[in-house]
Amino acid sequence: MTSVADPTAVVTPTEASGTDRPVLVVDFGAQYAQLIARRVREASVYSEIVAHSITAAEVAAKNPVGIVLSGGPSSVYAEGAPTFDPAIFDLGIPVLGICYGFQVMATALGGEVAHTGLSEYGSTPVTVATGENVLLAGQPNEQTVWMSHGDSVSRAPEGFAVLASTDSTPVAAFANDDRRLYGVQWHPEVKHTEFGQDVLENFLHRAAGIPADWNSGNVIAEQVAKIRAQVGTGKVICGLSGGVDSAVAAALVHKAIGDQLVCVFVDHGLLRQDERRQVEEDYVKATGVRLVTVDVREQFLAALEGVSDPETKRKIIGREFIRTFEQAQAELIKEAAELDGDPIRFLVQGTLYPDVVESGGGSGTANIKSHHNVGGLPEDLKFELVEPLRTLFKDEVRAIGAELGLPPEIVQRQPFPGPGLGIRIVGSITFERLELLRHADAIVRAELTAAGLDGVIWQCPVVLLADVRSVGVQGDGRTYGHPIVLRPVSSEDAMTADWTRLPYDLLARISNRITNEVDGVNRVVLDVTSKPPGTIEWE
Repeated sequence: MTSVADPTAVVTPTEASGTDRPVLVVDFGAQYAQLIARRVREASVYSEIVAHSITAAEVAAKNPVGIVLSGGPSSVYAEGAPTFDPAIFDLGIPVLGICYGFQVMATALGGEVAHTGLSEYGSTPVTVATGENVLLAGQPNEQTVWMSHGDSVSRAPEGFAVLASTDSTPVAAFANDDRRLYGVQWHPEVKHTEFGQDVLENFLHRAAGIPADWNSGNVIAEQVAKIRAQVGTGKVICGLSGGVDSAVAAALVHKAIGDQLVCVFVDHGLLRQDERRQVEEDYVKATGVRLVTVDVREQFLAALEGVSDPETKRKIIGREFIRTFEQAQAELIKEAAELDGDPIRFLVQGTLYPDVVESGGGSGTANIKSHHNVGGLPEDLKFELVEPLRTLFKDEVRAIGAELGLPPEIVQRQPFPGPGLGIRIVGSITFERLELLRHADAIVRAELTAAGLDGVIWQCPVVLLADVRSVGVQGDGRTYGHPIVLRPVSSEDAMTADWTRLPYDLLARISNRITNEVDGVNRVVLDVTSKPPGTIEWE
């Protein structure tokens, strides 16, 4: 018998989710999983991404409060298509299937998915069936959604009510309220779907009964407790770069353990203009943390001499970074009598969830790039890592920083990669090339600030094509200079991004200033590639 619940009914809330009881977002190999995880968190529910190969036993061990099956690029009938353990549907956990996940659910539960030859891509009108239902409650009968599929569900599984259809798709959404299993063919996570967030929140709060209680305040309390449990009375060292991630991570750890934390600022020569002063003065004043500055510019330049391969550069920077910390640890133990012989065993890092996902640590995701704070650590690392931001996206980190009382000029800073300008020089690294790039980067940042765009764009990497030269004319003479690439991007979490349409007058002003003021540059170009297919950084 088909069951349709009263959309006004109050579902008994489950135990608060937190990070101990997450909503699991199942990744079927597309970019959608990261965005879905983000949308779930925007509904004040904690989420984690897992691989489609997860078993029912593994799901049960995680004790989730809900499951969302993401979209994917495959047909459920294609050879090698991502599979899913059907026993998971019998665990009694609320499940929402989206696009490919919707079709996986349909086939696993006895429905039919057909090759209709009528694909739907992009904005598509959908008709919601009359009558009350939990999943689409409060939504108009006619609306526009975002589709991306070739196959279609032609018959819903037994016991499921059909909730919506389109001209080409007879079963565009279904529900079984008794089993708390739901699905939609469209993508509710994208902004092109008019009532997409409503679909997700209806599933989370009404159908699954998950409370909207995950926020920056309880994240702080939870992480403080975890840090104290992990560290105890131990001594902790933190690499403070001046960026948002390390600044918030250090502030969070400092809140948990106070003077057990020592922050070390490594001047490796790959920093932007004026960053050392900002760390030594502004951040210390705002937080009161103890800071030690280590100047290893010559060491890093020597290690990177002649190296142009980007992955090799990243790993060298990561290796030297850790070695610097080990040396700082030894010196602090020797010099600081208050340590009483207790070694510094813990290292704080500002690793974020996109770092983990892109480095292949997101439960089966591809390794897009290595990060010095995720995939580039040496095997003989002598520290135990403390990563309080590892499960968070950038905007969540900013909210936590604000909650901790960090000033806006720190919390709202544009993201800057851990390897610094070393991965914004395409080619080998020299002191002269770093100075050139530093100067160009400072001009771009100053002009963006003057134009009031710091809060509009996500970031604007400035890239030096060091091994490329182009012909130019400057001062009535022929030049052979380097190109500078501007990479302004808009994003919510760096998992996907689009290039920012900056005003032409601003671009012209930036170009004129760089070519006039930066020696060795005679051309400025604009990168207009989205992510995917490109990444935000060039290397």
